[in-house]
Amino acid sequence: MPAETATALPRPPARTASAPVLTGAQAVVRSLELLGVTDVFGLPGGAILPVYDPLMDTSEIRHILVRHEQGAGHAAEGYAAASNKIGVAIATSGPGATNLVTAIADAYMDSVPLVCITGQVFSTLMGTDAFQEADIVGITMPITKHSFLVKDAEDIPGAIAAAFEVASTGRPGPVLVDITKDAQQAEAPFVWPPKIDLPGYRPVTKAHGKQIQAAAQLIAEAKKPVLYVGGGIVRARASEELLSLAESTGAPVVTTLMARGAFPDSHEQHLGMPGMHGTVPAVLALQEADLLITLGARFDDRVTGKAALFAPNAKVIHVDIDPAEISKIRTADVPIVGDLKDVLVDLDAAFRGTIDGAQPDISEWWSFLDGLRSEFPLGYAPTSDGLLAPQYVIQRIGELTGPEGVYAAGVGQHQMWAAQFIKYERPNAWLNSGGAGTMGYAVPAAMGAKVAEPERAVWAIDGDGCFQMTNQELATCAINNIPIKVAIINNSSLGMVRQWQTLFYDGRYSHTNLNTGHGSIRIPDFVKLAEAYGCLAIRVEKEEDVDAAIRTALETNDRPVVIDFVVSADAMVWPMVPQGVSNSYVQYARDHSPAFGEQED
Repeated sequence: MPAETATALPRPPARTASAPVLTGAQAVVRSLELLGVTDVFGLPGGAILPVYDPLMDTSEIRHILVRHEQGAGHAAEGYAAASNKIGVAIATSGPGATNLVTAIADAYMDSVPLVCITGQVFSTLMGTDAFQEADIVGITMPITKHSFLVKDAEDIPGAIAAAFEVASTGRPGPVLVDITKDAQQAEAPFVWPPKIDLPGYRPVTKAHGKQIQAAAQLIAEAKKPVLYVGGGIVRARASEELLSLAESTGAPVVTTLMARGAFPDSHEQHLGMPGMHGTVPAVLALQEADLLITLGARFDDRVTGKAALFAPNAKVIHVDIDPAEISKIRTADVPIVGDLKDVLVDLDAAFRGTIDGAQPDISEWWSFLDGLRSEFPLGYAPTSDGLLAPQYVIQRIGELTGPEGVYAAGVGQHQMWAAQFIKYERPNAWLNSGGAGTMGYAVPAAMGAKVAEPERAVWAIDGDGCFQMTNQELATCAINNIPIKVAIINNSSLGMVRQWQTLFYDGRYSHTNLNTGHGSIRIPDFVKLAEAYGCLAIRVEKEEDVDAAIRTALETNDRPVVIDFVVSADAMVWPMVPQGVSNSYVQYARDHSPAFGEQED
C-alpha cells in the first residue's frame, strides 16, 4: 500500500462532565490499555519520558526494556507475526526514532501490523534543529501506511486508535505516531472511544462476483494450474480456506518464502517453495503452468527470476487486498481485490458450481510434476572438510522441535536452509525478513514471538554475521525470562555473499571472512559471549553431538540457550536460479540443471 501523508486528526468531542482529565502521556497508556495491548517493547529517552512515568503504574501492559531500538522494532514484528496481534514499539526522538527505521521498513515490505510510538521535541522547537530532533514523520513516510504527528494532548486517543485501525486492516503494515513532548505533558479530557475519521481509507474486502466467476471458469478450463501462494494468506488467516480450495481443484501448491506453513508441507499437493532457492518441482511448475492462481503474492523478483521470461504460457488470476500490487509486475487476466479469507470461500463455491461435479482432468500435469519430484528431491551433499553440514543441523532442529515450534531466521544461507529443511505444517511458525532482507532480525524477532507465544519452543536460527548485529537482546531475554533458543550457523563468514563470490567472482572472497568459526581466531567467542549474557552456551563441532545439544536446548526453559554450530564454509544453498535469467535455468547443484525448458537470456 502506498504511504500516505501525515494529516491532522479531527478534534474529539468537547469536554463533558464525565470525561476524566488526563495528561497526554496518561492518555497514551490508557489508549493502549483500552485497545487490548498487553506487551510493548521500548527504550526511554528525554522526549518520550513523560509516557514512561504512567507506564510504571499500569498493571495491564508489560513493558520490555530492549537494548537497542531496532531490537524493539523487530521484537514487535516477531510478536505480531507469531500471534496475528499488533506489535507495539516505543522510542524517543532523534536517534531513538531513527533506530526504528530499519524495523519499520522491514514491516512495510512484509505487511506486518506494527505501531511505533515516538516522542518528539517540544512543538515550539520543531524545525530549529533542537537537541535530538529528527523529522521522523518525514523520514518514515515512504515506509509506513500512515504517519501521525500529534501536537495536542486531546488528539492522542484518536491518533493511537486510528493507528491501530490502519495497521491491522486492509493490507497490514506499520504506522507511526509521533507525539511532541508538550502534548504528552499537557492535560485534556480523555474521550473514549474517539472519533476516527480517515478520509480515503476504505479497504475493499468483498470481491466482485463477476471476477470470482471468471476466475472459477479459468480454473475449470486449465490443464496446468498452480496455486501460487504468498504471505498474504498468512496475514489474512486464510490457511483453512486455502486448503479447501486446493483440495477442491486438485491443483499443485507452491508457498513462497513468506508463505511457508500457510499450506502443510506434508500435503501431497505441495511442491515446496518457488524462487531463486526454491525446489525444482516448484520452480518448473510455475514456469510451465498455463494458469497461475496467485493468492496474496506480489511476483517478487526472487520468485520470478527475469520477469519477462516468467511463466510465459500462463494466464494469471491475481487476488490481493492491495490493488496497487495487482498487475504491478505481471498483468492479471482476472484481477480480484478483496480479503483472501472471504475471496477463497467465494472462489471455492464458484469453482464447485462451475464444474458441477465433473472434476477437471489434470492427471497428465501431475504425472509431469511427480516425475520432477522423484528426479529432483531436495537434498544436500556431505561436506568435504569434516565440519558439520548446516542443512543437517537445521533439519534436526526442525525434526526434534516439531511443527508446533516457532522458527525465526536471520538473512542469508541459513535463512534459505531453514525455509527448505524445516517442515512447516501451520501458519505463523516461520518468521523471517523476506522483502527487506534485514540481517539482525532473528534474535529480537524470536524474543517477540516468545513473549506472544510463551508456551511454544521458539528458535532463532541465525548466521554468525547476523547474530553480531542484534545479539545484545540476549540480555533482554535473560533479564525478562524470555527463554528463546538460538542456533548460530557459524561458517565464519558472510555466507550468502561468499557463495556469490564463489560462483560469480572466481572465489575472490573480498571482506566476507568474519573469523568466528573453525580454524579462526574466534572473535568473538560465541560461547563466552552467550555466557556473559546469562545464557546457557554450547559449542557443537561433531555430527554425533548435534541431537544432544538440541535436546538440551529444548529442555532448558529457565534462561536463553545459544548453540554455536561450527559448520563448513563451503556449503552452498541449492537449488539456485542465478539472478537476472529465466527460472528455466534453475540448477539443482553446481553446474547441474535439468535438461528442460527454453534457455534464454
